[in-house]
Amino acid sequence: MTETTETTPAASSCCSTSAAPAAVAANGRENLMGGGTADDMTTCPVMVGSPVSKAQAEAVGLYRDFAGERYYFCCAGCGPAFDSDPAKYAANMA
Repeated sequence: MTETTETTPAASSCCSTSAAPAAVAANGRENLMGGGTADDMTTCPVMVGSPVSKAQAEAVGLYRDFAGERYYFCCAGCGPAFDSDPAKYAANMA
């Protein structure tokens, strides 16, 4: 008799947050959530509350400038979402 184990997939988002900080997520995208110093950290305006290392995000181009401010993203999927309505997402940071 062979036993099988069922696994429940983790909740998914645009950035697959299940990976460890600064690791490569299962879908091949780098996870920029955490791993920086306190003054290096911010949160993603699209995935509200997701921590982002400014240095890591900037190094891979995951940021946008809008209305004189720089916004950093936790994954590549958040940039296009921000582009669709920057004022809406910028308001999340206020």
